[in-house]
Amino acid sequence: QAASKLQPRLPSALCPQRPRKAMKTAAAVVLASLVGAAAKCPGSASFVHASCQVEVDVQASCDDVRAEMLARVGGQSTGKWYDPHNKGTYSVIESAGSLTLQRVTRDKKYTDKIGFDFKATAASTCVVSGCSESQVFSVADFSTNYCNMRMMYCGSAEDCKPVLHDFGVTESSVSPSFGASHDPSACLKVVARPLEFLN
Repeated sequence: QAASKLQPRLPSALCPQRPRKAMKTAAAVVLASLVGAAAKCPGSASFVHASCQVEVDVQASCDDVRAEMLARVGGQSTGKWYDPHNKGTYSVIESAGSLTLQRVTRDKKYTDKIGFDFKATAASTCVVSGCSESQVFSVADFSTNYCNMRMMYCGSAEDCKPVLHDFGVTESSVSPSFGASHDPSACLKVVARPLEFLN
């Protein structure tokens, strides 16, 4: 009877194998590299909302890029800088490590949140990854989320007005959400629309 309880053993080739530790480690490294390739989006209270992500190659050190962004935000109160895109108001939420900003529209009705990550590369250049998200229900955004970010890194070559550092930029990737847009020309003017749509 003891012999009847023995179960036949399958050939090892047919048995399910546990993932090896090395394979798990490699997968984790790949996943981490993919996650780190883009800025962490700041999040939104609205499930459906417009957004945009960018990756920008900047011909400057990451320290100079961060300093210029903070100088533009700070320059609003001193008259050294203003937002050319419908005169919104930027403020700093978090500046340790990554940079998180908030932009409120001129009519004070709408708020967007913007996140930037900085990665130093060779030859004193910097890769900036950005993500901007509307905080209310929205689909079309008239390039607002794109402009939220572009106004922080564009230089004189893009007809912007730097405060501390003027540098060359190349937008290697621009990814707006469905219905959102990314028109650079919209960033440098006050659009003639009813005030409730100005953002």
